Amino acid sequence: PDGATCTLSGTRVKGAITVATGATLVATNVRVNGNVQGENAASVSFAGGRVGGSIQIVQGAVARVEGAVIAGDLLFDANRAALSATNNWIGGNFQAFQNSGGLLVSANRITGNLQCKENEPAPTGGSNTVQGSKEDQCAQL
Repeated sequence: PDGATCTLSGTRVKGAITVATGATLVATNVRVNGNVQGENAASVSFAGGRVGGSIQIVQGAVARVEGAVIAGDLLFDANRAALSATNNWIGGNFQAFQNSGGLLVSANRITGNLQCKENEPAPTGGSNTVQGSKEDQCAQL
């Protein structure tokens, strides 16, 4: 719920996880059948788990996705604090648009495209394997 903190460790979720306004999610080795969605969240940390759908973090603050297997897409859109995506396997696209707190994109395996636009500062990182195309600000990552 709004403003709450949820910590999940080794949990199986049959459905989706929604992180509400001002809320914090700390998920470690969690298996989610559906999506992980955060809109206006204070913080989202997803490490070492599996997501059967997509991860979408929109208009929030801090977010970290590390060592995850994501069947769908990973989206960071209009967030205002530090973001990182490292050592993930992404079955769809990775997109980052209009984020303003800095973004690290490193050592990900992406089946689709890696696209970054209008992030300030521009994303940093490298060593990403992308089967589709690397576009815009992420062309050199």
